[in-house]
Amino acid sequence: MDKIKLGFAPTRRFVFSKEDAYKYKELIRNQIESFELDIEIVDLEGINDEGLLYNRDEEVTVIKRFQDARVDALFFPHCNFGTEDIVARIAKEIDKPVLLWGPRDEAPLENGMRLRDTQCGMFATGKVLRRFNVPFTYITNSAVDSEVFERGFKNFIGAANVVKRFKELRILQISTRPSDFWSVICNEGELLEKFGIQIHPVTLDEIKKATLKVEKTDTPELEEAIQYIKETLDWSEVGDDHVRRIASLKVAMKHMAEKTGSSAIAIQCWSTLQDIIGIMPCLANAILTDEQIPVTCETDIHGAITSIMVQAASLNTKPTFFADITVRHPENPNGELLFHCGNFPVSLSEEEKPKLKRHFLFEDHSPGTHEGKIMGGDMTIARFDGDHGEYSIFLGKAKGIEGPFSRGSYVWVEVNDWPLWEETLVKGPYIHHSTGIHANVIPVIYEACQYIPGLNPDPVDPTETEIKKWLRGSDINQ
Repeated sequence: MDKIKLGFAPTRRFVFSKEDAYKYKELIRNQIESFELDIEIVDLEGINDEGLLYNRDEEVTVIKRFQDARVDALFFPHCNFGTEDIVARIAKEIDKPVLLWGPRDEAPLENGMRLRDTQCGMFATGKVLRRFNVPFTYITNSAVDSEVFERGFKNFIGAANVVKRFKELRILQISTRPSDFWSVICNEGELLEKFGIQIHPVTLDEIKKATLKVEKTDTPELEEAIQYIKETLDWSEVGDDHVRRIASLKVAMKHMAEKTGSSAIAIQCWSTLQDIIGIMPCLANAILTDEQIPVTCETDIHGAITSIMVQAASLNTKPTFFADITVRHPENPNGELLFHCGNFPVSLSEEEKPKLKRHFLFEDHSPGTHEGKIMGGDMTIARFDGDHGEYSIFLGKAKGIEGPFSRGSYVWVEVNDWPLWEETLVKGPYIHHSTGIHANVIPVIYEACQYIPGLNPDPVDPTETEIKKWLRGSDINQ
């Protein structure tokens, strides 16, 4: 994945100390670099002697620098009061997520003079950004080295990554939805018109031909996929020819995604595929998802969108898993089984060598399912969905718990209030499919939604009030 490019435009106003503004510019730059995020900073150095935003005559030059660099987000740290009008005009022109923050001011000097008035300047800038209809993220006025600033900055970068990946999203759709799955119906035209999401459809015959073509080669990529399966999984229940075909399908899907510029795949995984190439795609889906190309089952386009958002919220550092929300725990009233036939990433497995098996639901028992329990711990469960022209994303936190053995890929989880979750999911616009990730990305996705018109966050745990409190840092002694 390419890095997030951050336009760094520290600002000051002439009536306050330019020396202190320059000092804080350097402190802030050093602090965000210390966070060790995989971002590229595009600054104002060379535009003027200070590398600060204050001169209205330099507005066009600053805009050109950010446009030429194709920045993904803008950060306007107010190093003293700040110049609110030029901040707003640049933000409006660049039209990317905006972060507004300034370091907490010191006490007045002994003579009563103040060096910066940063907080006051942000009140002004916030108002002008609203006048320009520019959505923005705000971090509570706090010290440069505070947990509040670090938390807010990292959350913003994650949100900017979600927005970037969402707005450039193209999904490789392999065949139509299975005829029995009315729940995964989506409006392709509306997704394009409303969000700019593109779908590139191909047929099962095309993926069959591509798979069989790869299978006849001896490329390093195919050999690597075969060795990965044989070294990572217990494949004793299937044949060598099956392993080769599963690896070939994985390579073929990846090539097709790359050729079409797709960042996610939705595949008709049953029940025709095993009839035409003799395998299930579950393990191939799992391997690609581990490689940051999430693959969703039953041609679930909305599921693919969810997976890209959740993956991006972790700054593409963790794999997602695509699950059915299936049955309640037999003993825990807030417990639930997250399951699918065999598609969860291998890296998440609890077993040292998870099993490559034959599908347990179909009579022909085609090979290709990667089965076993995945690790527990803290997770985010999410679902992008919509109907009647309205879209939202369900968000909730869960924690892995012990539960009965199940076939397929699975994990039992506990949530805060299962009846609330169930009611929210059933009454919609959601379905039984969800995307999980072993990270708390709820505040990131919540923040990202304000930059995606037409998409509303729908958190069940934590609540919207609790998320806002966390983002403000109200739980931290400031």
